Amino acid sequence: MSQQIDYFAIAPPLALAVTAALVLLLDAFLPHRPRTRVALGLVTLAGVLVSLGFVVAQATAGRTLGTFCVPPALAGRGGTGGPAQCSYVVDGFTLVLAGLVLVSAVVIVLMSMTELAGGGIPAGEWHFLLLCTLVGAVTLPASRDLVMLVVALELVSLPVFALTALKRYDGRASEAAVKLFVVSVVSTAVMLFGVSLLYGMTGTVHLSGLAAQTQAVAGTPVVTVGVVLVVAGFGFKIAAVPFHAWAADVYQGAPVPVAALLSVVSKASGFAGLILVLATALPGQAGTWGPVVATLSALTMTAGNLLALRQRSAVRLLAWSSVAQSGYVLAPLAVTGAVGAREAVGASVAYLVIYAAMNLGAFAVVLLVARTAVRNELDDYRGLAFRSPAAGLALGFCLVCLAGLPPGLAGLFAKVFVFRAIVEGGLGWLALVMAVNTVIGLYYYAVWAARLFTPAPRPITPAAAPALWPAAGLAVGVAIVFSLAPQLVLDLAGL
Repeated sequence: MSQQIDYFAIAPPLALAVTAALVLLLDAFLPHRPRTRVALGLVTLAGVLVSLGFVVAQATAGRTLGTFCVPPALAGRGGTGGPAQCSYVVDGFTLVLAGLVLVSAVVIVLMSMTELAGGGIPAGEWHFLLLCTLVGAVTLPASRDLVMLVVALELVSLPVFALTALKRYDGRASEAAVKLFVVSVVSTAVMLFGVSLLYGMTGTVHLSGLAAQTQAVAGTPVVTVGVVLVVAGFGFKIAAVPFHAWAADVYQGAPVPVAALLSVVSKASGFAGLILVLATALPGQAGTWGPVVATLSALTMTAGNLLALRQRSAVRLLAWSSVAQSGYVLAPLAVTGAVGAREAVGASVAYLVIYAAMNLGAFAVVLLVARTAVRNELDDYRGLAFRSPAAGLALGFCLVCLAGLPPGLAGLFAKVFVFRAIVEGGLGWLALVMAVNTVIGLYYYAVWAARLFTPAPRPITPAAAPALWPAAGLAVGVAIVFSLAPQLVLDLAGL
């Protein structure tokens, strides 16, 4: 049987893949000069924008697209009728996550152009690996079978090892790459073991088929173990407790754009896969994974916030803050069965969208300061609002957004979406834990923001970085828009 391929459906990842091949060819034949580094960055940026254009075109088409489909009789055990099952589906969920990844990628590419300006990192390899990661990140939310899901998730993860280690002759970067590699290998092994158990019990890899077949084997110990292992595998990817220990060391050792990539694009991909597995493939097993996800959420937000309190490094603080934010995103997923998949998933997606804008804006300013402050500690930000008002105000706004304080109302609205979902789902204790953690988070965000307006005895002036200003402006601008018009996020998330 030959499968028909809808090239319009796969146009966004296909455009990124073609751009990656083009970047590799240009790097091989163009002379290694500063202009070549800029040209490769612009080609990468153009490829991302073309891919984003295809996503917008798919959204305006107003219909669900599917490709790589097979008749239900061939999709797995027990199916002889009904619609065909597709491995790649473009629906509202896919478009929102793909749009989030690609808009974030625009900011990360601009940050990368600043990071590569010194010439210490090979630009061709960097942009090629970055585009490969984006191919996986755009493909993953459209994946509707376990095989494509795992392959897409690994395509997101594998290039990041090399991106982390491309900062040659830097011991911290090499150590971070090794740690990330080991963690990813372990998480993949755990996830594949769980996937194999689910496939063995149901005879299908398609998520819609799993939803039907697991009803017949609900409560079976093998299925329970499989569900727990799959959730644990994704727990590694999103740095959820107890799989979080790698985050701070990897973020600090990696180049700042890679840390931003891990905190937004990689995290969004991990959550996309987790949401698809829980809400699409295993809704009938909510009694098994619901309490597990709720417990992971509470532990993750608490551990992330408590560890962030002790940090003096800006990147390490953002790393532990990112762990805490993962706990907030996880919380609505724990009540998927109680409040309905659409509302719970919408709350998580809305939080992811707002978090991406806030976090990328902060990372852009951190990269600006890192160009002159070698250690990049919180004290290096003293008086930043006086030395560079635009950078200081941008970082201050992102920090108050992350804390959920006015005028950064985007962060407040994000937390309200999550609170509403978990309270309606009957998990009052989780809402209480989140409220306490929100207060804890206020402290370290406020301490960092206060330093921006405190005169420094020996001020450090940020180095010039023209490409960073559009990156920071885009991220902060989106956060401001979401603060003024939160309904835009609700519409995107389908709430």
